[in-house]
Amino acid sequence: MSAESKQSNQLTITRFSSEDLDNFAHDVRNGLNSTPKTLLPKYFYDELGSRLFEAICFLPEYYVTRDESGIIRGNIEQIIEECKVAPGSSVNLIELGSGSSDKTRYFIEALLKREVSLRYIPIDVSQSSLERSSKELLQAYPNLRIAAYATDYFTGLGELAKSKASRQHAAERTIALFLGSSIGNLDADESRALLAAMREVLEPEDSFLIGADLKKENDILLPAYNDALGVTAAFNLNLLVRINREFDGDFDLGKFEHSAIYNEKLGRIEMHLFSRETHVVKLRALDLEIHFAKGESIHTENSYKFEIETLSHLALQTNFYLTKTWFDGSHRFSVNLLTPTEIS
Repeated sequence: MSAESKQSNQLTITRFSSEDLDNFAHDVRNGLNSTPKTLLPKYFYDELGSRLFEAICFLPEYYVTRDESGIIRGNIEQIIEECKVAPGSSVNLIELGSGSSDKTRYFIEALLKREVSLRYIPIDVSQSSLERSSKELLQAYPNLRIAAYATDYFTGLGELAKSKASRQHAAERTIALFLGSSIGNLDADESRALLAAMREVLEPEDSFLIGADLKKENDILLPAYNDALGVTAAFNLNLLVRINREFDGDFDLGKFEHSAIYNEKLGRIEMHLFSRETHVVKLRALDLEIHFAKGESIHTENSYKFEIETLSHLALQTNFYLTKTWFDGSHRFSVNLLTPTEIS
């Protein structure tokens, strides 16, 4: 896999591009030929998909962003204290799935207030989001340096693990962020793999902050993934628009209906696109025909909901210790500080 970099004095964006379309084609072919049909949520985030998700974060039903932002805003000084950042030190701020980086600003401002030398390292599959948010951050914080990776989490973390030995001095600290309950999009095996990959990047004195949505009543959960304005439905359906564009497809959006279901047994919201009728879709660039029965689903995303004990167990399995948890006032959401332990 080759890397391409766009660089200025304060901003570098590295993109691993050579296999992106091939990977997308492979995943679309396999997912739509499987039973049940599936598509991976990482492909939601083309430019329009990223914009639609930003809009979702402002919806009244979508409590996740408000609750997490409130936790961080109200506790940021204590969070930085718990991360043991000394004034005047050097800090790397890694963020997985940075998106618009709105919540990241609380961390950047609190760290710069301590007069640290700060390098922000966002990892996001959407290059357009990275470029837009990076330019906005550099306008707001002229002393910031940004080294961004336009790629998936595992590729980005793999690159950071390779450069782990290049730390300038022992006092350098890394704070890693995985916010927005994005960990809920991963199943148990994927979560363990991601935390293990992050552990390879971090030293025992570093910190890893994870935002995780908690289990709660269905009447709060379900509207957050099926809002009255239909923005989440448009976000889900846009994945079919992207497939049409990339692979010369003829998905008819009117033949699919967005649905969000809470799977109580597995503790997760499931997003689906249900076929309204029996029909055939062609993806001419892939020489692929997909047959849909009426009522058949494409499963596009999971969002697992957590208990703190589950997160603590996950941390211990991957050489972390859950040091501290902050909650919103209603205990609907959590921000969790994981401290690396010695790798066993």
